[in-house]
Amino acid sequence: MASTVEKKDNHVVVVTIDVPAEDFADALQRAFRKNASRFNIPGFRKGKAPMSIVTKYYGEGVLYDDAIEFAATPAYAAAIDEHGLEPVVRPEMDILEISRETGMKFTVTITVKPEVELGQYRDVEVIMPEYTVSDEDVEKELLRIQERNSRLIPVEDRAVQEGDTANIDYEGFLNEVPFEGGKGASYDLKIGSNIFIPGFEEQLIGHHAGESFDIDVTFPEDYANEELKGQAVVFKVTINEIKIRELPVLDDEFAKDVSEFDTLDEYRESLRAKQTESAQKRAEGEFKDNVVKTVVANATVDIPNVMIDQEIDRMVAEQRNQMRYQGIELEQYLEYLGQTLDAFKEQMRETAENRIRTQLVMEAISKKEEIQADPEEIEEEIERMATMYGMKAEDLRERIPVGEDDFVEESVISRKTVELLTASAVKIPQPEEQPKAKKPAKGKSTRTKKAKADNAAPPADDRQTASDDQTAE
Repeated sequence: MASTVEKKDNHVVVVTIDVPAEDFADALQRAFRKNASRFNIPGFRKGKAPMSIVTKYYGEGVLYDDAIEFAATPAYAAAIDEHGLEPVVRPEMDILEISRETGMKFTVTITVKPEVELGQYRDVEVIMPEYTVSDEDVEKELLRIQERNSRLIPVEDRAVQEGDTANIDYEGFLNEVPFEGGKGASYDLKIGSNIFIPGFEEQLIGHHAGESFDIDVTFPEDYANEELKGQAVVFKVTINEIKIRELPVLDDEFAKDVSEFDTLDEYRESLRAKQTESAQKRAEGEFKDNVVKTVVANATVDIPNVMIDQEIDRMVAEQRNQMRYQGIELEQYLEYLGQTLDAFKEQMRETAENRIRTQLVMEAISKKEEIQADPEEIEEEIERMATMYGMKAEDLRERIPVGEDDFVEESVISRKTVELLTASAVKIPQPEEQPKAKKPAKGKSTRTKKAKADNAAPPADDRQTASDDQTAE
């Protein structure tokens, strides 16, 4: 079985393969045995006519579909192995000659994995990020925990004020007709949270529990719902209850209630230690990522568009599955954004290309360094994955199809390759940040106020209603 390779542009090669007559004859025999039962020849019981009679009656071509597959599959695999080719997409086949007497001659057009020209990948110089934990950081975390352990208590002797939580019933009307998503009951709304559209929360201030009244607001011009954007609407509102948030006292008793420590000072120091550990992990993670980015930038590789397109399709499939898990179809989401699938894919192109580039460079380094995964490391990786998925290692092992466990080995090799690069990298101290020059004051800006208004969600069914501010004791 002979084969030749002709290189084309853009990492495309054309492989010409000759299948000898005797091999193709064997393929025809296999095709006949597979299909013999469906041939109905006069004078013979169905499926009992010999091959010579069948091919004479129907023509030899009746067997070609299966014969081509039987002959081409091993011939193609042998040619790929012989020439050391790594196809990245399904090849295109073209039959040039085919008969029992001459055998079969065909070509396959293949896009192959591009070669990587590695640059410097050992001893690369990369800035080591530095994240410090300040007293302010510790206090912010302590206050967050205090807020999380607070409770809402009702007040009855005054009207709604800024910072209160008002429990309300409401219904929105456009031209005196209720609109979809504009109704809610027993909803806890913190005044000043800017959860509802601009102007809504402010009009609750000054009203007492038990009052019913109208609120006039206008939806923003850039609101997502086409029927409501820019529309003036009326909300009929009833205040059921006014509540304020009562914070626990930050003292030793608080520390005992929320931790294993006896004093508030001990608890503070534990928070500082956790934040310091988290900051260090963040710095190490960013350093590792930047080492890989530097190494990839030092390499040269021309990526075929078809590989990028394949990666985009994978990314889209991942996004579609994630959204289905949340109960929404990707196409519905894109329609809501006013975006086409093609535009969505184009936004992913740069990320997809970076993924492929990184993968190819890491593979080239692991091959050059002869990095391998031994059985013990593969077992450890399975256990690590099982822990990540909340499974037992044996259960995960059973779910991996036989012969499809290469991804575990590849994961180990990839991790070891990154560890090699990181261990050899030179850590450069993070440069001190220069103080920024102060700009002359030009009066108060309305940017922050406008940003809040633009981001304020309307009282609709799809808004996020779960927040610490709305959790009662």
